[in-house]
Amino acid sequence: MTVDPELVAMMDAVLATHREKNPATGAPGRDPALWDTLERLGLVRLTGAADAGGSGAGWPEAAELLSAAVRHAVRVPLAEHDLLACWLLEATGCPVDSAARTVCVLDDSGSAAAVPWASTAEKVVVAWSDNGEYHLADTGVDDLRITPGTNTIGEPRDTVTADLTALAPRAVDVDTALMSQLRRKSALVRSIQVCAALDAGVGLVIAHTASRVQFGRPLSQFQAIQHLVADAAAEAALARAATEAALSAALADDWSAPRLDFLVAVARSCAGHAASVVVRNVHQAFGAIGTTIEHPLHLYTRAALAWRSEFGSVRYWDEQVTHRAIAAGPHGLWPLIAD
Repeated sequence: MTVDPELVAMMDAVLATHREKNPATGAPGRDPALWDTLERLGLVRLTGAADAGGSGAGWPEAAELLSAAVRHAVRVPLAEHDLLACWLLEATGCPVDSAARTVCVLDDSGSAAAVPWASTAEKVVVAWSDNGEYHLADTGVDDLRITPGTNTIGEPRDTVTADLTALAPRAVDVDTALMSQLRRKSALVRSIQVCAALDAGVGLVIAHTASRVQFGRPLSQFQAIQHLVADAAAEAALARAATEAALSAALADDWSAPRLDFLVAVARSCAGHAASVVVRNVHQAFGAIGTTIEHPLHLYTRAALAWRSEFGSVRYWDEQVTHRAIAAGPHGLWPLIAD
């Protein structure tokens, strides 16, 4: 999956400039000025259809944009808006205007917990199940009750409550296959972000151990430090390889490959476990300075730990891998892994 280097450079430049002008470490909500800039550049709806106001790009470009945002520690709901909410509207034939959106799936009582960026959105695409059939409504925030909350890095993770009887008259039906795609896409979004955060942490620790001198030589020349860094780099590489394998399979078969659920589960499991190793090792190699609010390391390590538990916990994805491996049986396990 190759992306135009000039596009990647432009993404990096825009996000780096924003970070330089806004060096605060917190991320309480969506920045309207940044959102306007990204919208003018065609990055807010990067994957939207060109005839519907989007830029007509694909997931490879979107993955680069998400990774760039992570690299520069810029918290912005690009994935929730473009890859999830607006995609679902387009897929169901609903019109898409310029309002900033997120998406959630309501339970039988009309509530959804830990909805990303709902308190900063202008509309929320809500979906719910009724006797096995899914329905969807593009809903203004004034028609919802939103209770603010945050994850451990300050990003909005809110509780959304709706009156399903009021939403039903203007809802559209949603194919169950689309809801399955929504679950896969949501999971891979976080895997991409976790991998970018782990890569950033590894990059910082490599630079630090190469330049920091103790007892007359760089830290990188001490065998114990080499082991810490090597293990962290290996785990980050494994997580990225698993994530890219899942994304490649998804794009090759329009998000409906027979073993895609297994590949997504593997990607999330690998990314979740890699976060434990990378976070532990890079903080050990940095020592006390890596735990300070002034040092940028925590912008990546805390983010990786927060994101790995969203859209399914590490344990949940481990169980999904196990269940699908067992279901494949002794003759189907190798094809499941190797094909």
